Amino acid sequence: MTSVSFQGERGAYSEAAAKSFFNKNIKTIPFHTFAEILQNTSKNITQYSILPVENSLEGSVGESYDLLYSTDLNATGETYHKIEHCLIGIGKIEEIDTVYSHPQALGQCRKFIEKNNMKTIPTYDTAGSVKIIQELNKNNCACIASKEAAAIYNMPIITKNIANNPNNYTRFLILSKDESLETENDKTSIIFSIKHEPGSLYRIIENFNKNNINLTKIESRPTKSNTWEYNFHVDFEGHQKNNNISEMLDKIKKDTLFMKILGSYPSVKLG
Repeated sequence: MTSVSFQGERGAYSEAAAKSFFNKNIKTIPFHTFAEILQNTSKNITQYSILPVENSLEGSVGESYDLLYSTDLNATGETYHKIEHCLIGIGKIEEIDTVYSHPQALGQCRKFIEKNNMKTIPTYDTAGSVKIIQELNKNNCACIASKEAAAIYNMPIITKNIANNPNNYTRFLILSKDESLETENDKTSIIFSIKHEPGSLYRIIENFNKNNINLTKIESRPTKSNTWEYNFHVDFEGHQKNNNISEMLDKIKKDTLFMKILGSYPSVKLG
């Protein structure tokens, strides 16, 4: 049976995304941190890890991108999972003054929280926040998580669909020790750093234009070694084994201080 590590408690969005991606009977194994899920796949305890990397409302998950820099795993797939947040607890909406959840979920529901004058308490996981609320057993405390998490812990749903925008999706990467074979519709993810000099980033981007390769994402993340220096995370269409892509990557590498190919995988369209 395929084993997949995910961050959080049973009922977490990551677990639901894993089940949706593999579309078969899998063994999901929860861990408390993103680092732990990757470590366990690296140690062959699980075959795959599922890692949230960006949300359509709140943007990138910084911790995930930082871990991608150092992991020895390959990105072998991606999936978009619709996030439908619920307010969960034993009290009534007018009684709630404190809400628990993962920082990303709190941000995604900021308008609802502010409208209802609720104090926020960040937790390690959305589903884990349901567990916390269950143990607190207080009418004035609630949490934000999925309806599946509410069902697992047998907790009442106070209000559904409380996100700032109903168009709320999280993109996840699937990571493993394997590599994905080339298909007709692939995406490649890389990380690189460049010198602090005029035109250095332009020279990199120019290679994509010259080779008619579509960039789907570019984002900078601070390096942990030097102040005001950045790693660039780039996604683009195509597979690293394709001759045109391979030649372009060789050229790019010459203009970088560091370059890492995270992996190539079948591209998925949102919706």
